[in-house]
Amino acid sequence: MQTADTFPTVIDTVSRAPSSLWRDTLRHLLEQRSFVVGLIILAVLIFVAIFAPVLATHNPEKTLIGIEEGIKKRAAPCIHVLGCPADEPQHYFGTDGNLRDLFSRVLYGAGTSLTAGMLAVGFSIVVGTLIGLFSGYVGGWIDDGAMRIMDVLLAFPSLVLAIAIVSVLGPGIVNALLAIGIVSVPTYARIMRASVLSIKERDFVTADRALGVAPLRILFRRILPNALTPSIVQATLGIATAIVEIAGLSFLGLGAQPPTPEWGSMISAERNQVFSAPHLIIFPGLALVLTVLSFNLLGDGLRDALDPRLNR
Repeated sequence: MQTADTFPTVIDTVSRAPSSLWRDTLRHLLEQRSFVVGLIILAVLIFVAIFAPVLATHNPEKTLIGIEEGIKKRAAPCIHVLGCPADEPQHYFGTDGNLRDLFSRVLYGAGTSLTAGMLAVGFSIVVGTLIGLFSGYVGGWIDDGAMRIMDVLLAFPSLVLAIAIVSVLGPGIVNALLAIGIVSVPTYARIMRASVLSIKERDFVTADRALGVAPLRILFRRILPNALTPSIVQATLGIATAIVEIAGLSFLGLGAQPPTPEWGSMISAERNQVFSAPHLIIFPGLALVLTVLSFNLLGDGLRDALDPRLNR
C-alpha cells in the first residue's frame, strides 16, 4: 500500500530528471581530456580577442614611422627583460614589413578569425538545418530536388567554390565568410536530413500525428531538438575548417583587406620572408594552428561525450 510520502518522492525524482541529465552530460564532457584541453585553449583565445584593445601595445593598423625612433622594418622580437638592449624599441613579436607591431596585430587577428569563423558556420548551420529539416520530413519531390542541389554544391571542392563566389561578390572579409557559409550548407543539410529520416518514424512522433498535432509543431518541438546533436558536433569541427578557409582566402587576397589584422593576410604579406624574418610567419601561423586545434579537440570531445554508443 502506498503511503502519502510516496508521491512527493516520485514527484521529486521526476523534477530532478532534467537537471540530472544536464549533470550527466557535463560530467561526460569533463571526463574527455580533449574537450577540456580544447576548452582551455579556446577560452584563452576568446579572452585575447575580447581584451585585445587592453593587451595590445600598439595600434595594429598604424605604422610606427615617425612615432618610434630607431624602428626597423621586419625587426626581430625585442623584450627588454629577456636581454634586448634598452635603447631599442620593445616589440614582443617584432615588426612587419610596414613597420607595424606584430604582437598587436596577432592579438587583434584573434577577434577577426574567431568572429568570421563563427558567423560563417552560424549562417551555414541555420540554412542547412532548415533545408534538411523540411526536406527530410516532407520527402517526395521536395526532398529529391533539395538533395540534388546539395549534391551539385558538394561536387565542387569547397575552397574552389568559395573562391568563385568571392570573385563574383568582390574581395572582403564579409564576402569571404558568406562564401564559406554557402559552401558549408550542404554538409549540415545532409546531416539534419539523415537525423530527421530516423526520428520521424519513432513512436512519439507517430503519436503526435495521431493526436492531430500541427506538422510545424512536430518539426520544431519534437524532431528538431532530438536531431541537433550531430549538427552541433559538426558545427564545432566546422568552425575550425571555416577559419582555415577564410585564412586561405585572405592569403589569396580575397578575404580581409589591408590594413585589417587577419592571420591569413599577415602570412601572405610576408610569405617571401620565411628565411630572412621567420617570426613574421611563425607567430600568426602558430595562432592559427592553436585556434584550429582548440575547435578540433572540442569537436572530438563533444562527439565522444554525446555519442550514446561510447557512453557505457
